[in-house]
Amino acid sequence: MKTSRVALAVTVLALFVVPSIAAQEHPPSAASSAQHQSPSSSPPVITAPTETEQSATTAKITAYTLPPVLHKKAHDLNRIRFRLALLGFAYGIAVLWLVLRWKLAPKYRDWSESFSSRSFLQGALYSPLVLLTLALMTLPLDIYSEWVEKEYGISVQPWGSWSWDWVKAELISLVIGTILIWLLYVVIRRSARRWWFYFWLISLPLGVFLFFLQPLVVDPMFHKFEPLQQKDPGLTANLERMVQRSGQDIPPQRMFWMGAGEKTTGLNAYVTGIGASKRIVVWDTTIAKMSTPQIVFVAGHEMGHYVLHHIQKGLIFFAVLLLLAFYLGYRCIGWWLARWGTSWEIRGLEDWAALPVLLLLLSVFSFAVNPVGSAFGRYLERQADQYGLEVTHQLTPDSGQMAAQAFQILGEVDLSDPDPNRMDVFLFYDHPPISDRVRFSLTYDPWAGLGQGEFVK
Repeated sequence: MKTSRVALAVTVLALFVVPSIAAQEHPPSAASSAQHQSPSSSPPVITAPTETEQSATTAKITAYTLPPVLHKKAHDLNRIRFRLALLGFAYGIAVLWLVLRWKLAPKYRDWSESFSSRSFLQGALYSPLVLLTLALMTLPLDIYSEWVEKEYGISVQPWGSWSWDWVKAELISLVIGTILIWLLYVVIRRSARRWWFYFWLISLPLGVFLFFLQPLVVDPMFHKFEPLQQKDPGLTANLERMVQRSGQDIPPQRMFWMGAGEKTTGLNAYVTGIGASKRIVVWDTTIAKMSTPQIVFVAGHEMGHYVLHHIQKGLIFFAVLLLLAFYLGYRCIGWWLARWGTSWEIRGLEDWAALPVLLLLLSVFSFAVNPVGSAFGRYLERQADQYGLEVTHQLTPDSGQMAAQAFQILGEVDLSDPDPNRMDVFLFYDHPPISDRVRFSLTYDPWAGLGQGEFVK
């Protein structure tokens, strides 16, 4: 289960925190400038130790294809995921509407106000009640989504373990959400006309701080991490060469093996964190399925997000969307409360009970701009693919073929549809389809005719 699945609990940061840290594959951080190594310096060629190559793809890849049975399975799974994504939005809106219609928020507000006259203590009671209600009401959809992943062999996590992860994720969301909601209402009650701007300013550093803490505090709560050097010294050495060529500073002491196989068959290797928390993480499933050159390309792709300043660009992009969402929420919530506030027993915007209305509006805005965020994500991912090819050129044998093989393995294991629904791609794909990434890997060749790469000279 994804640790960031806090549903609507922290929707107030959905346009900033969720796109930034939900997917560990390319989380934001501060990227330092790269000092690229020239290909003419002939870096050592990476070769894969036989222990990690036994199950890796070695056949030459010309396009992303799947056998007929696997193709149908991938197509069916992705069709279900697409429908679940649409259903998830509609279901979340329905849950918030029911909370308003059943007047649960006013009941929680009355309890909290009778509990204490102090705002912080009121929020400490009210916010967990609302967030836990939303979490429990959306739990059936979470369970069904997990059941689908199990049916298709992606998740292998026992239900007991999944349930404990769900509890931990919700506890995290309760703590973070309670603090954010309290800050939101402090700002609203001090500036009814400018709260959207002031809370936006507060949310930005909080989002960065949460991202800094994630690999240090949150991730170890859900997975086991061990030094990669102890698990696979050869892979560590090859990753270190790639890191040096990229001009980054991630020593072997900050390269980790993660035990994902007890919960999923999925593959991943990623760079995460900021400053002292920045690290490379390779899943045990990836080591079992991919060769060292293939893993180095995946890590090189992730390094590209740092070197190409995707972190700063992503922060700015989503910060602008977040500001727009808060402003639209400010412009619309007054009309909503004037129209339905009395029937919902909401006194005004400064009332704790108005929170579900704001969450509902932000959920709609988030869904409306999701295609924009997805398109921006696909653009950054294509650049990172290009960087991964360039940084591993002459570092691994036939870097384009290694990349294509890595994507082929990833697609086979994760059941990526070779021909996904175009509307699904438009709405929800923040990565290019696997078939496009394989095609790009096989055709990108700036070195023909003594040329050179765009990012790695």
